[in-house]
Amino acid sequence: MIKNLTQENFQEEINGQSPVIVDFWASWCGPCRMLSPLIDALSEEYEGKITVGKVNVDEQNALAAQFGIVSIPTVIIFKDGKEEKRMIGVHDADDYRDEIDRVI
Repeated sequence: MIKNLTQENFQEEINGQSPVIVDFWASWCGPCRMLSPLIDALSEEYEGKITVGKVNVDEQNALAAQFGIVSIPTVIIFKDGKEEKRMIGVHDADDYRDEIDRVI
């Protein structure tokens, strides 16, 4: 299940038990729409091992600014509340899997 992350729940989610993958996106962003099905698939593939969340940068611009998001899509992997990896743009599915496997 993919969680909609906001300013209100972000810290609680990234400080949870499992690693968290956060997709910073916007509805008008073509590459974001290309990445979305892959993020959905990873969420199912790693269910119970990771948390997957999305941040709509248009609705949560303070969060985007807090993490210095200047290009979307940007995917950040957090573990124990700390940023472990930042991937900008659309990558191959195996690139995401490699980074997820590294933190779980």
